[in-house]
Parts: sequence; structure tokens; C-alpha cells
Amino acid sequence: MIEQLKNKTVLVTGGAGFIGSNLCEELLSHDIKTICLDNFSTGKRHNIEPFLNDSNFTLIEGDIRSIEDCRKACSNVDFILHQAALGSVPRSIKDPATSNDVNVSGFLNMLIAAKDASVERFVYAASSSTYGDHEALPKVEETIGKPLSPYAITKYVNELYADIFNKTYGLNTIGLRYFNVFGRRQDPNGAYAAVIPKFVQQFVKHESPFINGDGSYSRDFTYIDNVVQMNLKAITSQNEDCLNEVYNVAFGERTTLLELTTLLKEYLSEFDPEIKNVEVKHRENRTGDIPHSLASIDKAKKLLNYNPEYSVSEGLKEAVSWYWNNL
Repeated sequence: MIEQLKNKTVLVTGGAGFIGSNLCEELLSHDIKTICLDNFSTGKRHNIEPFLNDSNFTLIEGDIRSIEDCRKACSNVDFILHQAALGSVPRSIKDPATSNDVNVSGFLNMLIAAKDASVERFVYAASSSTYGDHEALPKVEETIGKPLSPYAITKYVNELYADIFNKTYGLNTIGLRYFNVFGRRQDPNGAYAAVIPKFVQQFVKHESPFINGDGSYSRDFTYIDNVVQMNLKAITSQNEDCLNEVYNVAFGERTTLLELTTLLKEYLSEFDPEIKNVEVKHRENRTGDIPHSLASIDKAKKLLNYNPEYSVSEGLKEAVSWYWNNL
């Protein structure tokens, strides 16, 4: 699959972030010319430090809210993996304007720049939050509900804009609805840290993590290597039917928060037996959170030949080992 990218240039927006830096690493490991666009608002310089001396890597420090920065980054680019966004439901509730500026206006800037640069394919990070209040499980791409947060609205607007840019300008796009991605380089710090790295850090410090609610809420947790695979398939697939669609990116199983903490304690206890004794505490559910999330990955399997290699437990083992050595 990767051979088709030889002599091509791939732009990764948000390339210093958690998912973006893993994409850059994978592309560079195959000697693919890779451009990273990042303003380091949430991305980390240390995530891309190992790439800075690679002749195939170019860093552009810029902001997708600037159309000039977008045009500069898209110049002579063949494929775009658009990961730049302000994530987090709580952040969007606290500050909807900034989330909209980055996730909607910035996304539109990137589409315009990609169109004007005649980019071959624009693959972008969509979100499982788009399913909103639709309760049926598993989640199927063609059936969504009403958004439950400003963040969810921004990610749904991305899908609408991508569709219009294909129909109006002929830009080929693919949207990837990520489901609770976790793994190496995911930041455990900050007010909006994802649950897995945050819990890992707390367990390592022998601090009790808080579960929102009774722990029965469940998610389709998805290891980073599955997400990297999906992005590469999205830019290399020769199946014309795969274009201008959105896909769930997940493993296709759901894990409750209680099951998650049990697995984390088990794997971390192999490094520090005392972690088995750390108590898990509970508090109120969070505004905007959906109770359960589970993806159907049938469409991705059929049209993109997606085949996730890591289950939740396998991914957690990898992630815990990485965090133990890097926290």
C-alpha cells in the first residue's frame, strides 16, 4: 500500500499532535516526503524532535486559521492528512468560539488551499461525536442524531463542507470518524486530557482516578496503530468507490470505564505491584457525554480493506508499556 506514495508528498496538519506525530513517524519510516503544519497550541515539539534531522521531513510552524499558512503548507502537496483541530467536548462547551474558529473556519481554509493546490486527496479527522443523541448501537455511518456539544457540531460541519467541496469543485475527500483513540504520545496532562493517559498517570503516582458516573458508560477504544493503518489506506486505496465517504475508525468492541480501569491496573501492576491497591473513585457524569459508543466497521472493511490489528487489551498493553517508560 505504501509503495504508491513513493515520490509523493504528504501534508500532515497537526503533525506535532498525538495522532499527527504517529502519522508522520509512519510515513517517514517508509521514506515518504512529509510536511508537518502545526501551531503548537496543543501539539508538542518533543513529539517531532526525532524527525527534525530527517531529510524527508519539513516543519511549517503555522495556523490553519491563516489562509496564507494553509496555502504555503499545501504548495506542491499530493495528499493531505488533516488532523489539526481543537478536540474535547468540555473545551468546546467552555469556549465554543475558539473551537469553531479552529475546527470550522480553519477546516474551510484547508479545503480552499487544497482545492487551489489541486491536491489529489484530502483525508480528514472526523469524530464519533457526530452521532450525537442517536442511541442505536452499533453506530452506522449513514445514521446520525443531533449533536450534543459545540465540538460535535464543528465536526459534523466538516463533513458537510467536505461533501460540498467534492460536488462543487471535484476535490476528493475521505472523512474518518475516530472513536476514542489512545496510545503512545497521547498527553496525560492538562484540563482536557483523554481518559486513558490521565488514568495511567494517576495510577503510576498511586492517586485514585475519578470515573464519571457509575462506570457503566462504554466506549469503542481504538489503539493508535489501527488509526494509522486507516489513514494510510485512505490515501492509497485505488478503489474509486471509497472516495467522498465517511468511515468509522474503531476496533468494533465496547469497553466500560470499569473494565478499562481494571485492565489498566492489571497491566500497570506488572511494573509496580502496589498499583493493584489503588482505589477508583466516582463522581457525577459530565455534560455532553453520551452513555455508550460502539462502531460498525463493516463499511471501512468493505471499501478500504481496513483490518484493525490491535484489540483494546492488546493496545492497552502496548500503551501502558510506552507510558511506563516515558512518563
